[in-house]
Formats: sequence, structure tokens, C-alpha cells
Amino acid sequence: MTQAVTQPATEKSIAISLRGATKRFATKDGAGFTAIRDVDLDVAAGEFVSVVGPTGCGKSTTLSLVSGLEPSSTGTVTVRGEPVRGIPDGVGYMFQADAVLPWKNVLDNVAIGLRYRGTDRKQAERRARDWIARVGLAGFEDRYPHQLSGGMRKRVAMAQTLITEPSLLLLDEPFGALDVQTRELMQDELLDLWSGSGAAVVFVTHDLTEAISLADRVVVMTAGPATVKDVVAIDLPRPRRVEEIRLTPEFTELYRRVWDSLREEVEITRARGASRVA
Repeated sequence: MTQAVTQPATEKSIAISLRGATKRFATKDGAGFTAIRDVDLDVAAGEFVSVVGPTGCGKSTTLSLVSGLEPSSTGTVTVRGEPVRGIPDGVGYMFQADAVLPWKNVLDNVAIGLRYRGTDRKQAERRARDWIARVGLAGFEDRYPHQLSGGMRKRVAMAQTLITEPSLLLLDEPFGALDVQTRELMQDELLDLWSGSGAAVVFVTHDLTEAISLADRVVVMTAGPATVKDVVAIDLPRPRRVEEIRLTPEFTELYRRVWDSLREEVEITRARGASRVA
């Protein structure tokens, strides 16, 4: 198999770069486990890249290397040209499970990142109120997480992440637990808030419709240990509305292209699972 190398337009614009990135984890039996291998990936400033692959192939591990939460075993990971040796400045991270604190209300949850960075309370609360309004939650500042729907909690998490104006935005299936209608609303909200920010985005998802609707490029990963198999350019016009663009013939053709690349890897993963059960 010829490994795909993803290249943004110019070296100068690169925000994230992985070269030969491999991550191995220790296991109890001492054999070790390789999550990803020889991953080459560039993401330009202002670019939205979706990453898809079979379940358990190592997509989330790739985000961990970029965020500095895990070091690479071999290869290099750089952010803005500097090797990642800890959590880089300007990283925003949204997980599938939101990180809202149950004992804090919406206002305090959204303001908490600024407070940790030393912003005084009044300024942090002023900016938090602005972001709460931007994600459509004005009037809910005093509510607590248990008083919110799943979609509303995701809006809080989005405001919590974006209020710090990250230059790198890493998202690990942030909308996976939502119903279809709420998910599409959140996808549109994300595109609106990201547009014009200049942030480089890496978005991990199992949903091909979501991956294509949001991204400038879709990176297809192999069955684990994952490496880059294919890169599909998404030449759909922006601004986009997810519920409209997914009904177009151009979208259907892109979906077929991505699925044709991914299908083989899904089948490999299924076969491995069946052999283990047998």
C-alpha cells in the first residue's frame, strides 16, 4: 500500500505536522501495543480536517499526540514548527464526554478557562456572557448542568472551549451522543463559530456525513495500528449548511469516494473481531 502524505498549500502555513508518528503503549504481558504507526499529516492554519477510520484504530491517539497529552514513541510531532513536549499554547480540546463541572453554573463553566489564565472575574464574566449568547444560551447563565439538555450542555462545552480563542482546535467525536437533529444544529454552530477564526481544526468522527459536511479534507485511517490510507479533498463551497449540502449530488459523490476507501478497513477490523471471538 502506498502511504498518503497530506500537504497543505505552503510550508509557511503549517500549524500541525506529524512525520512518521508512532505511538506504542506498554501492556501487562510486556508485548506492547501499537496504536498508530508512521502517521504523516499536515494541517494548515485555518484548515478544517476530519479524520475517519474503523473503531479502535487509533484516531483519538493522534489527537493525544498533537495535544501533548501523550508523547510519540517515534517520529516527530510539531505545532507551529516547534516540537510538542507538553500541551502547546493555544490548544482547545472538545471530548465526546463534555467537561462541564456539575457544581458550577453555565456562566462560571464558560468563564473558567479565562479565570485559570489569570483574567479578572469581571472581564471573564463579561466575555463568558458574550460567548453564551453566541452559542444561543442567553438567559441560561444561572442554570446548572443537570438542568440542561444534552445539546445545551454541548453548547456550554463549545463556548467553554472557544472563549480562549484557540489557534488549534481538536475535537474527538464531540457530537456523537446527540440525536440527529441536534447534531446537525451543533455542526452548523461549530462552522459559524470557527469561520474566520484562523484556527486549525482536527475533527475525529465515525460519521462520514459529519466528516464531509464540515471539512476541507477528510483523512482516512487504516485498521489499527492506524496510518494514513487516503486523503479526500472536499471541494464544497463555504459557507455551508449541513442539512442542505448533504442532499447535493456533489456530496453523494464525495461520500461514495470516502466510503470506498474506508470500507476495506472496516471489513478488516470486523474480521479481526470475529476471529478473536471464534
